[in-house]
Amino acid sequence: MNKLLYIYILLVITPSLLIAQNNVVVPDRSDKTIWQDFTYDMGNVFKAAGYTYTRPLHWQGDDFLKLGGVAASTYGLYLVDDNIRREFLNHKKDVPNVLLNYGWYAGSPQNNYGFTGAVYLTGLFSKNPKLRRTGVLLISAATTTGFLQQLTKSAVGRARPGSDLGKNHFRPFGGSAKYRSFPSGHGVLTFTNAHVIAKQFENIWIKAGIYAVGIVPGASRIYADAHWASDVFLSWATSFFVVEAIDIYLDRKYDEKYNNKKPLKTSLSLTFNGNLIGAVYTF
Repeated sequence: MNKLLYIYILLVITPSLLIAQNNVVVPDRSDKTIWQDFTYDMGNVFKAAGYTYTRPLHWQGDDFLKLGGVAASTYGLYLVDDNIRREFLNHKKDVPNVLLNYGWYAGSPQNNYGFTGAVYLTGLFSKNPKLRRTGVLLISAATTTGFLQQLTKSAVGRARPGSDLGKNHFRPFGGSAKYRSFPSGHGVLTFTNAHVIAKQFENIWIKAGIYAVGIVPGASRIYADAHWASDVFLSWATSFFVVEAIDIYLDRKYDEKYNNKKPLKTSLSLTFNGNLIGAVYTF
């Protein structure tokens, strides 16, 4: 488990830790057709994924300390996964069904891509550069994180809590759905969307509301006994860092930017106190 966890974080979680925003001349595309814009955007979706996956090759300085922080937080949750599962199940009846149902439907891949696709196509056909750029970021981040979490689920083969096999049971490439707990696909996709959308706003209360909505699906999967808390937290961390990496990459390709007003000084950390678990996003 420890080696698999480290490899996963090494390859995915921290690809953006050392990314610096460079002064790059963005090509003028004001005279392009919708088809030309579409092909340009889809090319950037896949290039952004490749860019993100190769970021560990360029780590410097304290990047490995940040890697250690993510790994330590995930491992800390892994140690108390059973306790957290017990508390969530004991209080499941107190959670409104509407939240549990929302968590399932919002995190389903078909619904997620329906949302991201609608945002992108609206921006494309309305010639709205900000909305179009947001759609590209949504699609590229979802594609990058979605592919990785599917690959990792199969390779790690961690048993879901509902299988009653325990948090330490692994069957790499087990094939069965009950061995696809690590990480949470619902948590990855919905927090990816939340982070992308929240980046568009400066008001801290609006951001907080968006993130609150974004963590519901991941938390609902713990209540559903489908994922461990460590699965969900690592999913959120994956989304956070991948979005940051891709956003900086897309700054080189589009005039619309979300990082040009101030240096990137954001962080994601874990809090755990008794029966409470939380993720703290600082911006």
